[in-house]
Amino acid sequence: METNNHQITDYSAVLEQKYGAVGTEKRAKFEDEAYAFYTSQILLEARKEAKITQSELAKRVGTNKSYISKIENGLIEPGVGLFLRIIQALGLKFDIVKPLM
Repeated sequence: METNNHQITDYSAVLEQKYGAVGTEKRAKFEDEAYAFYTSQILLEARKEAKITQSELAKRVGTNKSYISKIENGLIEPGVGLFLRIIQALGLKFDIVKPLM
């Protein structure tokens, strides 16, 4: 792993050292948690930009404020149906596309 003034130049080496190789259980758990956190931050920022409270969002999508809070803090991931309702309530768009091969 190379660093230069505390700047990482090979982040994959850092991840491998800390969480193991790609495909290991520990690395997969880390990647799942990182993805949940990243998604939660997108939803949090979108809610703030829309100037909607957690309570209002919860009401719009049929859940409660504490559940929205847990989603935004990356503690839980909503099911697909709720996720899509949240996306719609926030005025976001979600596309599923087939990758080019």
